[in-house]
Parts: sequence; C-alpha cells; structure tokens
Amino acid sequence: MINIAIDGPAGAGKSTIARKVAEKLSFIYVDTGAMYRAMALYLHRKGIAADDTEAIARVCKEPRISIEYRDGEQVVLLDGENVNSFLRTQEVSDMASKSSAVPEVRKRLVELQQKLAAEQSVVMDGRDIGTVVLPDAQVKIYLTASVRVRAKRRFLELKEKGENPVLEKIEEEIAERDHRDMTREVAPLRQADDAVLVDSSDMTINEVTSHILNIIRDRTGSGRRPVPGL
Repeated sequence: MINIAIDGPAGAGKSTIARKVAEKLSFIYVDTGAMYRAMALYLHRKGIAADDTEAIARVCKEPRISIEYRDGEQVVLLDGENVNSFLRTQEVSDMASKSSAVPEVRKRLVELQQKLAAEQSVVMDGRDIGTVVLPDAQVKIYLTASVRVRAKRRFLELKEKGENPVLEKIEEEIAERDHRDMTREVAPLRQADDAVLVDSSDMTINEVTSHILNIIRDRTGSGRRPVPGL
C-alpha cells in the first residue's frame, strides 16, 4: 500500500489537490472532514446533546465509519449506510464542530483513518496527517500559500456565491486560524521533518497537481514498487 499525506493551513487547496492526485493515481481520497461529520450524524441520531462530552466520549467507539468509491463517487459509510446526503445539514455541522474537540472522538477517527490506510492506497489531507495520523506515509506534502493569496481565493469564492466579503477581514480570519492551528495543544499544525514543502501561491491547480505527482514518482520510484498511472 502507498500512503500520501497532504497537510497545510486552511485555504491552501488541500482537499482540491488531494482529490485530483487520488483520481490520477486511482487511490482512495480519504476526506477526514467527512468522517468527522459522519460521527456527528451518528451522535445526532442517538439524540446526544452537542455539549454532553461524557456521552459523546462513551458512544463514539460504537460506529463503523469508512469511505469507498462507487461509480466514481466518494461514498461515506456509517455502519454500512451511504450517508452522503445527510452530512451537510446544519444540525450535523453544529455537532461536528463541537464533537470533533472531544479527545475520544479524535482517537476513534484516527484509528479508523489508519485502518483505511492499512487496507488500501490512500491520499489523505488535513493538518496532522503526516505528523500524527500517517507518520510512516511514503510521501508527505506540506501544501501552503501566503495568507494574502489564500484570502483572495476565499474572497472570490464568496463573491461567486453572491456575497459581499471584505478581503481584509478574511485575511485577518485566516491569520488567526493559522495561529490557532499551529499553537493548539493536541496535534498542532506543523510541517513533518520528512515532508516536501509546496507553496502554491503562484501556481494553478493543475500545476500544483502535476508537481505533487512528480514528487510522488520520485519518492516511490527508487526501491519501492511503482505508483500506478505514473
């Protein structure tokens, strides 16, 4: 199995790039955020309050959460059920925001993510994949971009949705998010010692994807079995 870890700050394009890389390699893209939402859905269905951390910690070991591809679509499975259509509701979002901070939830989901990576070749993105979740991944990427560039990207996304964002405010929020992620007590955001730094500030999505695919080819081609599709 080949495991590829892509870490980096918010707005760096990790999910977009990870999906494209996984597609090119015919690997499974593990959407860790969707797994946290599936856990939140399970807790919501059990009728557990978002602030009842004791109950959350107690039952979070129960569900089986996995990711598969069916007919080219990523499917999140909760105890065997395709729950894609339930993961973006406001109730699930609210529960996920709070339950993800419970240490037992994180421990359980890391176990499930590691199980996925042990069973099949994966591309996984997040903030501590290469440092905590998949420390032995064959390829680790730290994908970043300047705060200004990430703010502009978010600004344009919001404009396209018909909103009236303020660029400076978005920039401040991203800088604050970076600080929180890098200074949190549990699994802070940092570049793994053996990760390759990729700054996408002046690169298109296709350029970043190609660059990372080249890194994967270089890292897995010497003394390791070749990566499919490269």
